[in-house]
Amino acid sequence: MTNLPPRAGRRCAHPVNLLHATLFFSPDLDAEFQRLGVTDRSAARLAARSAPLGAVGPGTVAAAFYNYNHAFLARHLPAVWEAASPAAVLDARLRAADATLRRLLGEEALASAEMAEAAELALRAAEACTRHARPLYAGNADLPVPDAPHLRLWHATTLLREHRGDGHLAALLSAGLDPVEALASHTATGRGMAPRWVLGTRGWRRADWDAAVERLRGRGLLDAEGELTEAGAALREALEEETDRLDAAPYEHLGADGTARLTELAKGFLVTAVGAGAFPADLTGKA
Repeated sequence: MTNLPPRAGRRCAHPVNLLHATLFFSPDLDAEFQRLGVTDRSAARLAARSAPLGAVGPGTVAAAFYNYNHAFLARHLPAVWEAASPAAVLDARLRAADATLRRLLGEEALASAEMAEAAELALRAAEACTRHARPLYAGNADLPVPDAPHLRLWHATTLLREHRGDGHLAALLSAGLDPVEALASHTATGRGMAPRWVLGTRGWRRADWDAAVERLRGRGLLDAEGELTEAGAALREALEEETDRLDAAPYEHLGADGTARLTELAKGFLVTAVGAGAFPADLTGKA
């Protein structure tokens, strides 16, 4: 039984996830990694997300990230750890998160009572997250909680994002969607990354994308124009519902009022961040 309105957890997770994701589009992350001697943007982003797992190689990251090309990962991992240790990367990641939030939200927002409130609500929600079968969440959960409210919030959004993401990967696997099929079907909803962003950041070729689209058509999930069929739309919604189920505990723990308040606060900060240019204008879309 749930004490939450329908999809309340999903509505909260959306702005929470995007606040976390601002780091991975930030020039501040590039600057921090360049100081470490890592100048390749792909290597920097792979290291920033995987560092809580240790000095891992491409196989571990392919398993934990799900939708990246193993050959692409192998071009950057484990070589990046020769330039910067996981500990150095985690320090750089937190400095970049600090600079990013200061630049996007402004000092007044960082010092506000709302920021402190959002951080404590998000951390309280994360108390109910579980480690089993959730490698990216578990790795981040072993890290210390920062002191500053805005960094406490970013840390908490990381925990909540990776907890939901780990569960989502289990749902994708259960639904029988391989890495590129998962990406292509999400893009077909109109809410996923545009194909050029997927190909550029995940390391797949256009031929891989086209082959995945053909497989989805063969399963009756996409039509001749690449749009979701009724069955395809139903599958994507079923995936989200299963992800909601696997990710219910944090928001149940926070309660209906707390979840609604965290949603409100996270949306407010996200609107400010988007207005400050947190994400590329062409990031999402079907084309």
